[in-house]
Amino acid sequence: MAGRFVRASKYRHVFGRGTKKEQCYDNLRISKNAWDTNLVKANPEYISVNWEASGGGAFAVIPINERGRLPELIPLFRGHTAAVLDTDWSPHNDSLIASASDDGKVFIWKVPEGFTLYTDAEEPADVSPVAKLSGHMRKVGHVLFNPAAENILASASGDYTVKLWDVEVGAAKLNLRHNDIVQSLSWNADGSLLVTTSRDKKLRIWDVRQERPAQEVAGHPGAKNSRAVWMGEHDRIATTGFSRMSDRQLGLWDARAPTEPIGGFQILDAISGVCMPFWDEGTQCLYLAGKGDGNIRYYEYENGKFEYLSEYKSPDPQRGVAFLPKRGINLHDNEVLRGFKTVNDSYIEPISFIVPRRSEMFQSDIYPPTNGIRPGTTASEWLGGKTAPTPKVSLESVYDGGAPEEVAFDQKPEAASAPVQSPPPSKAETPQATAAPEPAPVASREPPKSVNDNKQSLASQASRFADKEEASDEETSSFEEVSKPVERPSATATRPEENTRGPVISKEPEPSKPTPVPTAAPAKASPHTASTPPASTPAPTAASATAGIKDYLSDIKSTLQHQNKLMSDQSDQIALLMREVNQLKVKVGGQSAEREKDERIRQLELELEEARS
Repeated sequence: MAGRFVRASKYRHVFGRGTKKEQCYDNLRISKNAWDTNLVKANPEYISVNWEASGGGAFAVIPINERGRLPELIPLFRGHTAAVLDTDWSPHNDSLIASASDDGKVFIWKVPEGFTLYTDAEEPADVSPVAKLSGHMRKVGHVLFNPAAENILASASGDYTVKLWDVEVGAAKLNLRHNDIVQSLSWNADGSLLVTTSRDKKLRIWDVRQERPAQEVAGHPGAKNSRAVWMGEHDRIATTGFSRMSDRQLGLWDARAPTEPIGGFQILDAISGVCMPFWDEGTQCLYLAGKGDGNIRYYEYENGKFEYLSEYKSPDPQRGVAFLPKRGINLHDNEVLRGFKTVNDSYIEPISFIVPRRSEMFQSDIYPPTNGIRPGTTASEWLGGKTAPTPKVSLESVYDGGAPEEVAFDQKPEAASAPVQSPPPSKAETPQATAAPEPAPVASREPPKSVNDNKQSLASQASRFADKEEASDEETSSFEEVSKPVERPSATATRPEENTRGPVISKEPEPSKPTPVPTAAPAKASPHTASTPPASTPAPTAASATAGIKDYLSDIKSTLQHQNKLMSDQSDQIALLMREVNQLKVKVGGQSAEREKDERIRQLELELEEARS
C-alpha cells in the first residue's frame, strides 16, 4: 500500500507527569483493608483517604494545597465502629462527604470551615458525622453520589442490596435487590440510570426509580472482581474484568441493547490485579489503572470504539487511584486531567496528564464546557420523576481567576459520538427501546478468524476493488481521464476553488459507440456517467466535472482505508497465531524429549537383563 493513514486526534500525544516526593502527600497511614475500593477520592478542595486506625474506623481529609510531609498527629474523621471501606465527595458541595464502613453504617460528614492539618494543639480534635444512615444489615462497601440530583446517595452492601438515600431527610427511598455482593456501581450523566457489576458475573442496568433492572446480561466470565463505569453522556458502558484464563479484559457495551460487548472482549494483559476504569467526559478518554502495578493506560473513544493512546508507567505500584473533577485542573499548564495514586500505603502522588503545547492562551479546543457545582434537580424533584443534567460551566471564564459562567451545552462532541443513525431515545423511553448498530470489532479481540477465512476475505476485497476499477474504466466520460492518486488526493480534489485550469473537455463520443447502461446502481455511481448530455446539448461545466472527480477520489480513498484497516487486523491475527504455534512447538519439543528419555531407559533395562543372563 502506498501510504499509511494516521488518525488525527488532539489527545494523541497526552503524557503523564509524576511529582517529586517532596511535593506529594507524605507520612500517611493508608488502610490495609483488603476490600476492593479505590481507597482515595478527590475534589478541587480536599483529598479523602481510608485510614489505618485502631479502636474503630476512620478516614483522613487532606486539603489539596497542603503538600509535603504531614504532621504525625492529624485530625481524623472518626465515628464508625469498624474499618471505613469507601468514601465519596458530593459533586455539588465540596465540603460534603459520605463514608461506608464494615459496621453496616453510612455516615455523612461536613468538613469544618477553614479546616487544616496544622494546628498548635497537642491533640488535634477529630471531626464527627452530621448524619447517620442506618438500614443495611451487613457491611457497606461502596457509596456514590448522584451526579445530577442534589443529596441523592447510592450505597452498596453485603446484604445484596443497593439503597438510594435522601440525605436531606436521612432515609432510604429506593432499594435495588441483587443476587450477590455488588462489586461496582456507576451513574449515567443525568442520574436516571445506574449500572452495577456483581459477584454473580452479571451486568445490570437499573431504572432506579422503578426499582428494577432494565437490562441484565452476563458480564466478564472470570472469577475475580469486575468494574463498570458509565461513559458520561453516551449510551455506552465500559467494563473491566477477567477471562476464564485470568486475563484482564476490557468491554464496551451499548446501554440500550447490552446483549454482549461490542466487538467482543479485548484482552489487555495477564496481570492479576483488578483494573480500575475512569471516564473523562471532557477529553472523551478512558483511563485504566491497575491494582498492584504502577501503570495507567488511556484510550480515546472515537467512532464507536476505543483507540489506544499511550500509557503512564511507574515502578511504584498503586492500590488506590482517584481523579480530580475538571473544575480543579491547571488550565495554564494544558493539564487535561489530574490523578492521585497511593504508593506503599504511606504517601499519595499526584499525576498530571498534559497536552504538549507551547501556546500561553486558553486552549478552547481541549477544554469543552464541564459540569458545574449547581445540581440539575433537588432530591424531592428527582424522587418525583424529574430528570435534568447538571448545568455546564465554561472553563475559559475561570482561566484568569474569574467566577465560573454557565453555558448552554446540550450536544455531545461530534468526534466522539457513537455511529448511531437513529436519534437517541427520549428520557421517557426505556434503555432497550432503541438498539444501536454495532461498530467494527477492535483488533486483537478473541476469537480470531482462521487463516483460510482471512485469505478468502482478502481475495474478495481485492477482486471487488478490481471490478470497481474495471467498471469505472469502461464507462464513457466527456472528460479526460484522471490518474489514480498514490498517497493522497490531489489539490484538484481537495481545493477546487484554487484550480485555475479545470479539467479539459474532450470530444463527444461517436454515435456508433453507444454509452453502456449499468444494470445495477453501484454504491457510488460516477457522476459524469449519469449526467452525460445528448449530442445536441452543450458539454457540462468545469464545476460539475470537479465534483465528479472529487466523488471518485473519495470512493478510492475509502476503499484504501478499508484495505489498510483489514491488513492491520490480519497482521494482529497472524501474530496471535504465530504465538500459538510457538507455544505448541515448545510443548511438542518437551514431549519428544520425554519419549527419548523413556526409550533410553528401556534400552538400559534390556542391556542389564542381557548382562545378568
